[in-house]
Amino acid sequence: MISEGSWQYHDEIDLEFLGNVTGQPYTLHTNIFANGVGGREQQFRLWFDPTADYHTYTIEWNPKYILNRVDGKVIRAFKNYQDQGVPFPTRQQQRMHGSLWDAEDWATEGGRIKTDGSRAPFVSYYRNYNVTWCQPSPGVAWRGDEPKDSTRFDLDQRELADLQLAKDNYMIYDYCSDHKRFNETDFPKECYLQ
Repeated sequence: MISEGSWQYHDEIDLEFLGNVTGQPYTLHTNIFANGVGGREQQFRLWFDPTADYHTYTIEWNPKYILNRVDGKVIRAFKNYQDQGVPFPTRQQQRMHGSLWDAEDWATEGGRIKTDGSRAPFVSYYRNYNVTWCQPSPGVAWRGDEPKDSTRFDLDQRELADLQLAKDNYMIYDYCSDHKRFNETDFPKECYLQ
């Protein structure tokens, strides 16, 4: 999902499949941009071959969380700590955007594998593509203004267990534990709050 307009205030919520060498596992890359700030990547090796069968990939964006789900299971939860100075996309609407992107400087095994242009053209298509969105009531902000003590969007025990399972068994990269990228005092603020 991506916002329109200036990159200074850019919002984006990503689910991306990173390329691979035939026979290697696929990586599901997630990232969040808010108010022009990105770099909140988490990556997962899925427990199945995503090319072998149909699967459901969901971005759920509500006032408390951005959740990434695979086949209904929560694999990532980015909590809204906006009141503590952590950017969270609440300023503007976003639209769905699907594409093939040549991100070979970093995406394909960290930029080690380059795109084989002789195999072009590259084509993507979407089947059974559904978008469900909430239409706000007249006079209500589009982003949903929930009271801070609301439990409406809290994660239940099953979702918390799914999240822990994904972290323990399928997560291969988390920006909040990247000591090469950040020193102990430079980690983004949300890394200490989650």
